[in-house]
Amino acid sequence: MFEKTVVDENYVRIPREKLFNFVVEIFKRLDVPEEDAKIVADNLIMADMRGIESHGVQRLKRYVDGIKVGAVNVHPNIKVVKESPVFAVLDGDEALGQVVGYKGMKMAIEKAKKVGVGIVGVRNSNHYGIAGYYSYMAAKEDLVGVSMTTSRPLVAHTGAMEKFMGTSPISVAAPVEGSRPFLLDMATSVVPSGKIEVYRRKNKPVPGDWAISTETGEIIHDPNEILSPKGTILPLGGLGEISGGHKGYGLGAIVDILAGILNGATWSKHVGGTSDKHSDVGHFFMAIDPGAFGDKEEFKKNMRKFMEELKNAKKHPKFERIWVHGEKGFLTYEAREKLGVPIYKKVLDEMNAIADELGVQKLP
Repeated sequence: MFEKTVVDENYVRIPREKLFNFVVEIFKRLDVPEEDAKIVADNLIMADMRGIESHGVQRLKRYVDGIKVGAVNVHPNIKVVKESPVFAVLDGDEALGQVVGYKGMKMAIEKAKKVGVGIVGVRNSNHYGIAGYYSYMAAKEDLVGVSMTTSRPLVAHTGAMEKFMGTSPISVAAPVEGSRPFLLDMATSVVPSGKIEVYRRKNKPVPGDWAISTETGEIIHDPNEILSPKGTILPLGGLGEISGGHKGYGLGAIVDILAGILNGATWSKHVGGTSDKHSDVGHFFMAIDPGAFGDKEEFKKNMRKFMEELKNAKKHPKFERIWVHGEKGFLTYEAREKLGVPIYKKVLDEMNAIADELGVQKLP
């Protein structure tokens, strides 16, 4: 069974249900309604279950701190600003991003089932976790799902030398006959900031040409420097245009347009962090019913054929197999259902410190 994260003595495995209940209880102690707490916990733990530890429970402190300082509204009045049979715009009232995101994609799904396509934009929200959580919601309903979000400035766009744009993730999911869905979930930067945070926790230098100094423009590898004002992440494709950095820059700009500007939310350097008052993160959700374009079952059959063809193409000698987007994550999920979720011990210590403060039983 595929395991994306190499597990060693620095990790502790915790059953999914136990971890889920722990996270729910933490948020409940912070006066988050139980239903909302379960949405946030499901989002965070789905990330860990799929091997995306950068967006899993290691982010718990980020949300807890945001609630503590009053930057996150735990009893929001999420309002519909505009609506038609096809689209809607929501004001998140500074809620937890996962709560607004779940509501937004649910609306998009409902509209797609009625008229073929549903598009929902969100303003005045917060960090919403993994983008793939929402596109997958649509795929489970036999729809094509699209999810995007703006994020705080951490990326220097092509030619720049400062934290200006967000990592601006995009996710697309599509149903497949008799199989798990296609599920792309990617940052428009070389890596998401959470992955660099993982290296910082492990006290290891980051590999590759992921980031540059904001002072010299040279490639840097120290995660502490990258996450400080002295460093900035590069767009997908890296530095310059030779390897396509301008394309990652362009994808990030598209996210800012669709998830930010279009919805009346902020964009790039104007987006705040979870602990900032009025971070005004924007989201974009779209659900498409393949049955509105043709035969839905034929679409799913062709998706299966497409994925099989991708995997059966002539392989490069340095690769043992060809993967399709989402496949590794689903296999990791299956393994962790049986073996438990590996949590880095430093993250566990941080989580238990929060539990101590809030009077919640500690893990494991």
